[in-house]
Amino acid sequence: MRAIVTGGAGFIGSHLVDALVDRGAEVLALDDLSSGLEQNLNPKARFHRLDIRDREGVFEVFRAFAPELVFHQAAQASVSVSVKDPHYDASVNLLGGLNVLEAAKETGVRHFVFASTGGAIYGEVPEGERAREDWLPRPQSPYAASKAGFEYYLEVFRAEFGLSYTSLRYGNVYGPRQNPHGEAGVVAIFATRILKGEPCTLFAGETLGDAGGIRDYVHVVDVVAANLLAAERGLLGVYNVGTGEGHTTEEVLWTIARALEAEPEVRYAGRRPGDLYRSVLDPSKLKAEGWRVTRSFEAGIAETARAFREAFLAGRL
Repeated sequence: MRAIVTGGAGFIGSHLVDALVDRGAEVLALDDLSSGLEQNLNPKARFHRLDIRDREGVFEVFRAFAPELVFHQAAQASVSVSVKDPHYDASVNLLGGLNVLEAAKETGVRHFVFASTGGAIYGEVPEGERAREDWLPRPQSPYAASKAGFEYYLEVFRAEFGLSYTSLRYGNVYGPRQNPHGEAGVVAIFATRILKGEPCTLFAGETLGDAGGIRDYVHVVDVVAANLLAAERGLLGVYNVGTGEGHTTEEVLWTIARALEAEPEVRYAGRRPGDLYRSVLDPSKLKAEGWRVTRSFEAGIAETARAFREAFLAGRL
């Protein structure tokens, strides 16, 4: 099996590369290293440094490698960045994504797995409900809009050109290797700031001083499993990848603090533009295909906090 993983030096992408290599696949990781790290690269996988907005470069790599599978993880992944610079967001998530999609079509890729967003694409999820795949997308940020737009392109390429695809709508993914230096990835940000003795900012969900937004937190191990299942079974269409449980930002903070045996300083800030208050997913459709959640919220967050402590002590943060 020959697979290309875009964003293969990034958080989710590098874990996916590892899993594919472990299964005996021949893997090519594409990454421009703007947020991915060379230390995440699997030595048994090939690596090509490339910005997916480089159309000629993308086509050249695909023609040379001739992949059977594509796992498209590369993205501008921050809601707040997309609000500040929607043009940049679209240049990566739509135009860059189209380069990858067209190259996949041209080179006869068997199946295309796309990292979409469940955490942003549905808009506000009312209390007591969990978003299902048959809900109409209601983007409230440029990031969510670009992800939704690319899903429509995927369906066009399936209908017109026969390109099989799965769009995995991730909840809030967390785990080891998550980048703590951007504006996305609250688990990584809190763990790193606590370890460094720095204050943690808790952004409001609705009003200043509240417990923050409610999100569906899913461990990267389970996200990788969803990608592998989608490729192996050739699952067609859209699937949510989440736990079906909602947790506040404050819960995340104190679960990490307990794992690290720390008492962080907390600073409260207002709601960030583009942020939703509540986003919880219904993963029943993917579970019907055999996928399971293997990391509970408490256990997964604690495990991740300990991994960040090991990285901190080793000088990797």
